[in-house]
Amino acid sequence: MDITRRDFINGIALSVTAGGTLSPLELLASASPGVYPPELAGMRGNHPGSFEVAHALVREGNSWPAPATLSDDVYDLVVVGGGLSGLSAAFMFRQQAGPRARILVLDNHDDFGGHAKRNEYSVDGKNIIGYGGSQSIDTPASYSQASAALLQDIGIETEPFYKYFDREYFSERGLSRGVYFSEKVYGRDSVNPDALRSYDGTRASDPAKVIQDYPISEAAKQNFVQLLDKPRDYLPGMDRDEKIALMRRISYSDYMREYVGANEEVIAFCRDRLRGLWGFGFDALSALEGARYSMPGTEHLDYSDAPTARQEFDEPYIFHFPDGNASIARALVRQLVPAAVPGGKSMEDLVDARVDYEQLDRRSNAARVRLNSTAIDVRHVDGRSAVDVTYVRDGNTQRVRGKHVILACYNHMVPHLCPDLPQIQAEAIQVAEKIPLAYINIVLRNSKAFENLGYHAFYVPQTELMHSFGMDFPVSMGDYRFAETSADPVIVHGSFAATAPDQGLTERQQHIVGRQRMYEMTYQDFETRIIRQLSGALGGGGFDAERDIAAITVNRWPHGYAYEYNELYDPPEWTQQNGPHRIGAAQVGRISIANSDAEAFAYVNGAIDAAYRAVNEQLGS
Repeated sequence: MDITRRDFINGIALSVTAGGTLSPLELLASASPGVYPPELAGMRGNHPGSFEVAHALVREGNSWPAPATLSDDVYDLVVVGGGLSGLSAAFMFRQQAGPRARILVLDNHDDFGGHAKRNEYSVDGKNIIGYGGSQSIDTPASYSQASAALLQDIGIETEPFYKYFDREYFSERGLSRGVYFSEKVYGRDSVNPDALRSYDGTRASDPAKVIQDYPISEAAKQNFVQLLDKPRDYLPGMDRDEKIALMRRISYSDYMREYVGANEEVIAFCRDRLRGLWGFGFDALSALEGARYSMPGTEHLDYSDAPTARQEFDEPYIFHFPDGNASIARALVRQLVPAAVPGGKSMEDLVDARVDYEQLDRRSNAARVRLNSTAIDVRHVDGRSAVDVTYVRDGNTQRVRGKHVILACYNHMVPHLCPDLPQIQAEAIQVAEKIPLAYINIVLRNSKAFENLGYHAFYVPQTELMHSFGMDFPVSMGDYRFAETSADPVIVHGSFAATAPDQGLTERQQHIVGRQRMYEMTYQDFETRIIRQLSGALGGGGFDAERDIAAITVNRWPHGYAYEYNELYDPPEWTQQNGPHRIGAAQVGRISIANSDAEAFAYVNGAIDAAYRAVNEQLGS
């Protein structure tokens, strides 16, 4: 891995205030304790300093001697992992055990929230807030009673988002979604309307006219137009069950190739349409999944397949804080350590609150959150009446004891941390493979280039980095206001799921290759490609990178989305309710496991439901 000094400097301290006068080295010198973690730009997410101890443990087999004596108090609960699942577990444990329960949350990052990451900027005198990970509360009507109750208990309501999220913002400004074809792949930079249906089911009114301007061959244009204008059944003679069986066991790309006879350029254009949703492309997604999203060549398939839980409820995708689900993490911390999150008790107060990180780990707190602390060993002691957790912090090894322990960390770490884990359980945990991704925030001093072009977001086929990017969600809450005019600063949010497409690799294999690739990319690698993509897409609108970019944050998550079962590769009986993850999530004495991996579900309610289960296991509820 090539983790360079530049990577380290940018990860700790790029300009905290865009346009500020302090150099990175000056900021680095003041990074502890004066720097506010959400304001750090450069390489964030799994930032330098957050993963090295874990890699040394797993990859190099390093070991650290446990201290002879306990370094701290005995706690009623120790939670390893300060993401949404870990914080939810701490909160729900205290609800049952009482406010005097002693709780310690350990996390290896310099900020709490896990993937629910907050990025803050000050640009030309205006405070700008963005999300660097877990994005939104998706379909809250589908939440379990436990997950819905937790949101209510910490003061989060979904109804006000109908007012906070301006669903007419882009249409009122004449901005639509487009496609950016890069010069590197297509020979010239080109921005065009999108000929395919968007997630809301709309499609260009005249796809033939749109496609004629695409920088693809004439043969590809003709084939693309024919697919859209003259759809037909490409599986004649098969009954419904035969079609479903076939389309479940073949990738959409191969279905287009073998049964539709689609042009390879058309297949390549379609490949990454769901990459932001799944973390990989249609070369590793079933043709049946393509049908669920009305992809070309599937229009006449009467599959009548059971909808997913998220499709059963008619709710818009609007339940989004300016910092994404980082505000849920803040709401949980406000309950656990009230002194750390100043302001009122409403969810609007969370948006502008400046967390006092000095308050998180005070000895006087009943609940404590200890950052920059990587667990390396978790084992039962004293006849299994307690659990010792050994961790590394600031290069020093420390040991604490808990009457109960909940492992809410990255699931693949659990077998390496917990020697008490049965072998069958360790093997079950290893079945899943985390999905690597990066959420990239580019702060622009204005959005005039988008306005001049008439687009607010782009899909990027066959990308070298961001497969989609666009203006952030138009959410205004409390005193925080989204850009009111194109002259105001705005965040452009980009997504990068690291894959290895069209090489005959399974989904899991692509995640392994993509993760290594992501770790080897320096901040400069990201920065160079980000600027190239924005300049290529927005240059025709008057964009100038040097003038218009105020800051860039790369929220790198090599272990990103939780793995959800893929019908193309996994047995049909493996579902969220039944699969190896259920064996992997089993209680081990006074140790329980809680994370979205353990639910095989990469959403907020999966993390909360896992926490609820783990707490009830430990308290016998």
